[in-house]
Amino acid sequence: MKNEANKLLFAVDIAGTFVFAIEGATAAMRGNLDLLGLMVLAFATALGGGIIRDVLIGDAPPASLRDWRYAAVAFAGGAVVFFLHQFVESVPGGVILVLDAAGLSLFAIAGTQKALVFGMHPFVAILLGTITGVGGGTVRDVLLAQVPSVLRADVYATAALAGSAVMIAGCKVRVPREWAAALGGTVCFLLRVISVWQHWNLPGVRG
Repeated sequence: MKNEANKLLFAVDIAGTFVFAIEGATAAMRGNLDLLGLMVLAFATALGGGIIRDVLIGDAPPASLRDWRYAAVAFAGGAVVFFLHQFVESVPGGVILVLDAAGLSLFAIAGTQKALVFGMHPFVAILLGTITGVGGGTVRDVLLAQVPSVLRADVYATAALAGSAVMIAGCKVRVPREWAAALGGTVCFLLRVISVWQHWNLPGVRG
């Protein structure tokens, strides 16, 4: 059972890594960074959240630094953007949104799953799933000298929280973990996409 959970975790982690690497490299391209900057941002966006998660749960060195495949996938995503930048620039905003939502949901679920594998309390697993989902994007925004998007009253971290919570709830009622993960990822993905479509935002402080 644990071996199956580890396989699921790895597959989801790799998929999320590639998606977020493309997003990070795209942000670097729009910020007029050079090749090195693009690769750094692809790596940081793709693996930053997972590294933070692993440090917090005591899995050191982090999995993405022990296994060369994570870095390879991150740099491959950066290379795709660098060599196909004209194609990337022509991609509609809606597609970018879908990719971003897919990466968020994949990482939120992967983070939650790994926290459960390491015996974390369900509440802590939800928090770690959220950190995994938004950590890389936060590092990316900091490197670009921007206020992290997760702090700008956007339904982003909230979507990751909801997806992780749904996965935990599914596990609690004995839904097979693969189905619970799929359900949680779907909730996160749909909440993120619908919130942008409907212009939903969290309430902010009004002066």
